[in-house]
Amino acid sequence: MKPELLGDALTRLRRAQGQLASVIESIEEGDDCAAVLTQLAAVSRALDRAGFKIVASGMRYCQQAREDGEEPPMTEQELERLFLALA
Repeated sequence: MKPELLGDALTRLRRAQGQLASVIESIEEGDDCAAVLTQLAAVSRALDRAGFKIVASGMRYCQQAREDGEEPPMTEQELERLFLALA
């Protein structure tokens, strides 16, 4: 996929990357379990949202390809499987 189509998803992934680094640091420093789990839940949500953005962008990209008379890189069934795998 084209990076310019995934700007928001990349932003979310970078945020998740920072949150994950914070989780690792918290575990290594022996921080409170509740705080670590809260951070981990935030990472999980950020990854889910990024995944949904990527799938949605892929769907728009494939639809535009069809409208332009081109063969899309993925079928609707493949995109649907990816979307359902995230849920």
